[in-house]
Amino acid sequence: MTRFEADTPRERRKLFADAVSAHRDRGSAFLTIEAERLDDLDGEGPGPWIQFADQTFNMDVTEAELDRLKTLLSEFPEFRIDKLESPEEAEGTNVRITARSDANRLAGFADRVFQAVYGRDEAYRAWVTAV
Repeated sequence: MTRFEADTPRERRKLFADAVSAHRDRGSAFLTIEAERLDDLDGEGPGPWIQFADQTFNMDVTEAELDRLKTLLSEFPEFRIDKLESPEEAEGTNVRITARSDANRLAGFADRVFQAVYGRDEAYRAWVTAV
């Protein structure tokens, strides 16, 4: 991979698909994608992130984001929630989604998560921060 950020739908999906392919080719432990932070949506800390490893997406969500994620999954019937964890000391839920598909379908899902679940607009900026 030679580029690590994008801010248009087409470029983001290509970036994410390239990252999935690089992750698989390298046999890396996981890949991480982060979206730009929006103070009015994200509060303190980093912006939203998604990790992918072993055919599984991993992300943290609030209760409202979890509802939106469940709705989004209806567009991706081959993906399913595998595990939900809500530790008492945490404000949200960690979600693991089994996602057996090709790099382009996985990339499309990741892009839709940032928009439909985390409230980013079509021109949001994303980075692949680990492959």
